Amino acid sequence: MYICPNILCDIYMAKNNFFCKVFHLYYDGFRSMTLGKTLWAIILIKLFIIFAVLKVFFFPNFLKEHAQGNEAEFVATQLLDIKD
Repeated sequence: MYICPNILCDIYMAKNNFFCKVFHLYYDGFRSMTLGKTLWAIILIKLFIIFAVLKVFFFPNFLKEHAQGNEAEFVATQLLDIKD
């Protein structure tokens, strides 16, 4: 079921409302985009690669590997530099 955003704006917001104007600005802009949609797709794919793929391979969970269940104690000893 498709509901036109203009109808939603009429029902939930007044026409002179700031949020309604901002919504219509972006909605009309994205609707008329041709090259921009492709560029946004490329940006989203790059963000997915940066945050999902690279995190798994290059940023291991250091605290989980070294604390062995006592995360608070491990952090405290590292901050205070207490030697046994």
